[in-house]
Amino acid sequence: MSYEYRVIPAPVKGTKAKGAKTAPDRFALTLQEAMNAMANDGWEFLRAETLPSEERAGLTGTKTVYHNMLVFRRKRDTDLAAFNPREIETGTQTSRPLPEAVPFLRPSLSAVSEPSGNAPPVPSPRALTGSLVKDTPRDET
Repeated sequence: MSYEYRVIPAPVKGTKAKGAKTAPDRFALTLQEAMNAMANDGWEFLRAETLPSEERAGLTGTKTVYHNMLVFRRKRDTDLAAFNPREIETGTQTSRPLPEAVPFLRPSLSAVSEPSGNAPPVPSPRALTGSLVKDTPRDET
């Protein structure tokens, strides 16, 4: 069985409501509404977490800020264990079997093989200086 997860920020301030007079009552009501809205979409509340996050402070600095997050989960619509792939029928049948898996690296190519001596010569750094434009003689008249 596999799950998918959804993480939302926890409310930081309670909203005004008719039956909630104190700040804790307002906050609890706001949290309750957020959790019920997620439950209506099939999400099960799993836990609340306080997690660090690095944020910018000024032009070049950073600071660590902690955020309260609500974690929800629900079962995936399609379980990966039920995935059963099949070969696509194209209408033409081949008489030969499919080849075995080809190894990723060919054994003839290796990073530790000896150089063959057929590489072109490397020019010196002095030969690489200068202009790429061919100098043409100018008429001085």
